[in-house]
Amino acid sequence: MLTDLVLKNRSYRGYNKNRKVTKEELMELVDIARLCPSSANIQPLCYYLAWEPDEVARIQEQTRWAGAITHMKLPHLGMEPPAFIVILQDTKINDSMTRFQKDVGIVAQTMLLAAAERGLGGCMIGNYNADSVKKELHLAENLAPVLIVAFGKPAEKIVIKEIEEGENIAYYRDENDVHYVPKRKLEDIIIKK
Repeated sequence: MLTDLVLKNRSYRGYNKNRKVTKEELMELVDIARLCPSSANIQPLCYYLAWEPDEVARIQEQTRWAGAITHMKLPHLGMEPPAFIVILQDTKINDSMTRFQKDVGIVAQTMLLAAAERGLGGCMIGNYNADSVKKELHLAENLAPVLIVAFGKPAEKIVIKEIEEGENIAYYRDENDVHYVPKRKLEDIIIKK
């Protein structure tokens, strides 16, 4: 079952605009995330939820998607995500911005797996200007954006393609807008003694 969820959990860059994501659904995802391990159990992360269209659009304007695909803008017009969770670090709890990076990854992946279990998908977005996001969302000085996660009902096809050692690992799209994600083979990533 976990393998199935991991396979469903791709970085989706196109969403069905007819399927809204509710505040309650976002709250459920954060409720799961808060149960995750935290470095020394310090728990400095908090979450900004956006599901109202105007607020979602303001966050979308601050993001840059799919940097490896330079010939098109993603998401395509009309396929933007209907919701975001902005993961924040409360610097009053702890101001080390590097210590909790693993915590951010753990909670983001947990929320995305929970979303996949519910028939949703998402994408972690690290390409944004934190100061602009902080200003746009009117965040308190102690709240630092560390990752933006999009959520919605996926409306695109993503194919995992196993590659030979040395082949290009950059993701790409074909002429039918199918998104391909090259993955190295298991035997190529195991270190042998």
